[in-house]
Amino acid sequence: MIRRLFLALPLLAAIGAGSAHAQQCDTRFNFHNRSSTTVVEFYFDRSSRPDFTRDELGAGTLPAGQTKSFAASYSGLYDFRAVLQNGRRVDLFRVDICRVTDVTLTDAGMTAQ
Repeated sequence: MIRRLFLALPLLAAIGAGSAHAQQCDTRFNFHNRSSTTVVEFYFDRSSRPDFTRDELGAGTLPAGQTKSFAASYSGLYDFRAVLQNGRRVDLFRVDICRVTDVTLTDAGMTAQ
């Protein structure tokens, strides 16, 4: 029994290191509205989800020229959606949340850097 435990320790350490790496990912980002229209809804969810779940602006909006900070709950790939005051939807798919600090909406679309 003790021998099995000692043999399993390196495997458990490797699993723990992988989890620690995921926790070290900085998932914070700024959403910049550089469009000419107010954003009335903003969503970001893991790309593995089939749809968007929660408007991150809640009852608020993000007027043109404003910025708001957010943090994703998990590392990995994310999809983004902004819904503008005129009803237009702008989507951005499969963004590695660990590699971006800024998501920017313009009249031409949405980008992540």
